[in-house]
Amino acid sequence: MFREEVKTIGGLRLHVIPTKKYKTNTLVLKMKAPLCERDVTMRALIPYVLQNATERHPSMKALRTYLDELYGATLQVDLAKKGENHIITIRMDVANEKFLGTTSPLLREALTLFSDILFRPLTEQGEFSVAIVEQEKRALKQKIQSLFDDKMRYAQHRLIEEMYKGSPYALDVHGKLSDIDTIDAKRLYKHYEHMLKHDEIDLYIVGDVALTDVEHDVVERFPLEARSLCSTETTTLTKRTSVQEVIEKQHVKQGKLHLGYRTNTTYNDADYDALQVWNGIFGGFAHSKLFMNVREKASLAYYAASRIESHQGMMMVMAGIEPSNYERALEIIHAQAEAMRNGQFSDEEIIQTKAVIRNQLLETVDTARGMIEISYHNVIATRQRPLDEWLEAIEKVTYEDIVRIGEKIELDTIYFLTEKEGEKK
Repeated sequence: MFREEVKTIGGLRLHVIPTKKYKTNTLVLKMKAPLCERDVTMRALIPYVLQNATERHPSMKALRTYLDELYGATLQVDLAKKGENHIITIRMDVANEKFLGTTSPLLREALTLFSDILFRPLTEQGEFSVAIVEQEKRALKQKIQSLFDDKMRYAQHRLIEEMYKGSPYALDVHGKLSDIDTIDAKRLYKHYEHMLKHDEIDLYIVGDVALTDVEHDVVERFPLEARSLCSTETTTLTKRTSVQEVIEKQHVKQGKLHLGYRTNTTYNDADYDALQVWNGIFGGFAHSKLFMNVREKASLAYYAASRIESHQGMMMVMAGIEPSNYERALEIIHAQAEAMRNGQFSDEEIIQTKAVIRNQLLETVDTARGMIEISYHNVIATRQRPLDEWLEAIEKVTYEDIVRIGEKIELDTIYFLTEKEGEKK
């Protein structure tokens, strides 16, 4: 378990997780805003532009050299969506000076650099460097285009796009290829300024440190104006009268069968724990019904699994199959879902699934990044769920709870990426 100290400082929420487990301190900044077609591509560009250069370190080389001087500190950026929120993550790991025998205040220096990256990026005439923006636009195009080459990721994207058509959740975290050329350094800088004023911003510090050790440094370095915070309400989709089936044909050898279900349950709901156990028995783990019956017994799939999106109320089934096995694979997947609805699972499966969920959660919080991800669920949600309460709730899930949650799960969309006719089987 871990303890978390939280304090709001102007427009920033500071989270300090004190631990003596690591010889490093981990700093993670998360910027959250509702997914929106108008600005998602600009948001996807901005963290990559920011990590290039600052006023004090005006090139990628200068910035990386300075990170090396901080005893090999690392800097990374990332994008994610949780529910209908677009999340930008900036992460830095820096050695804890207590273990180096140095008087250099490394954590303070890392916070200064973090502040520089956020507030003092390299600019030219009051906007981002044109060269850096153009470089990152090219890189973003490649990222979006590479999605087409990774057929599993592509199928996952297409399922969500079809299932949530017209909803913010259909948007990809990297934005739209067609929008990239419309963005220039001036427009991007204006949006960056808007984000600093309006995004919900959380700074996490994990390491052998207390809130009182860093509070003053954070107040000095992160002058963000207070803002009103509001949770993003998930768009309610119109209920379908029948399951949507989408078949797409490309030059592929292996078919990608992805099914989207509405769970009608999110992290905020009291029965979310029962959904976790339901998914674990159904397709979440190696002992699950999908894995054992679709992949192992019937040998119909190269892989078969399910996962839930905690903040969206969605479950996705993913299977890689021979194109000719489409009907048979669907039949067996439907049979496993029906077995779950009919309560055809044993006490042993429940016990095993709970043990795996518990181990997964405990393994997650064994890393600094994992602690932050677990904590950040409570920022996204309106419900606060400390880890010990989460583990306790999983243990309390009953057979009846699992059957009851299954009654809420509805198949919405079937997406199948398959070979073109006449191609070699």
